[in-house]
Amino acid sequence: MFKIFGRKTDTVGERELLEIEVSEGIDCLGDFTFNFHWQHKGEKLDPSWKIPGNDLTFGEVVEHLKNKGDVRINGDAGHRLASSMGVDLQYFGGTGSDIPVGDIYVEGDADTRMGISMTRGNIYVKGKVKEPMGNLVEVKSQKNGYRQFRSITDIVTNGLGGDKLVGCQFAGKKFIINDGTVKDTIGARLDVPAEIVKRGDVDLSTGILMRNGTTRINGNAGKNTGALLNGGTIIIDGNTDDFTAIDMIKGIIIINGNAGKFLAANKKNGIILAKNGNPIPPASEKPLQSVDQQLLISQGFNPSGFKKFE
Repeated sequence: MFKIFGRKTDTVGERELLEIEVSEGIDCLGDFTFNFHWQHKGEKLDPSWKIPGNDLTFGEVVEHLKNKGDVRINGDAGHRLASSMGVDLQYFGGTGSDIPVGDIYVEGDADTRMGISMTRGNIYVKGKVKEPMGNLVEVKSQKNGYRQFRSITDIVTNGLGGDKLVGCQFAGKKFIINDGTVKDTIGARLDVPAEIVKRGDVDLSTGILMRNGTTRINGNAGKNTGALLNGGTIIIDGNTDDFTAIDMIKGIIIINGNAGKFLAANKKNGIILAKNGNPIPPASEKPLQSVDQQLLISQGFNPSGFKKFE
């Protein structure tokens, strides 16, 4: 069962706390996409479904967070905790913009892909966080006994607000991430002229739905790099896995290595510069133009060996 009660906070007075009792990790708690509902149309998860062992639905948890209420998970959290938290998704009738939300507390461990594409709110975890995690970095916790995580996009867009970073540096409009973790969806939905630099390899969907700014990975990246890119620049100083630039709308992707198979699938527009890759027609390999060479030089690369895919 669940409980709702008021509690005091330092900044906002009383906020309702919704408690979820779990005996094992349950996937997609606080998942604003409901496991990408638009792909499976409710076959895998629907907002109306009850959370196992609880008398509330997955949709009620998300609505509670949207209403700036907090959620406590009494046990372990499964995969994809807080996916796209803080986004008022158009698919569900929203504006597509970021919105303020409540926080999530996990009394146990959190499984992989926590906070993918997350843009607002905090996640507090008492136990371990399994990698890859999402679009998150750790900050010095405001709550004793918990680790605290915030969205990379949120920090770059709205500032630290007094938080102190763990293993990262943020100054002006440049955010350097050197915390030794593997992450997904770095820079998701970035829409300000800032630069995010991640030192080390990353996993899925770097820069997904970016509109502005630059996300640079000093290492290799996983599948779906630049998915739905709608502006801005993604730079991978290494290789990417398959489906790079899938559904790309516009922007720039530079890969100082192999861009993988199924490159530019369903791409609408934009520039892809890479040393190798296997594009999906109608995208094809084209010779570099002078403007492409100048772009590469401006980003610190020797144009020799690069190809253009469009």
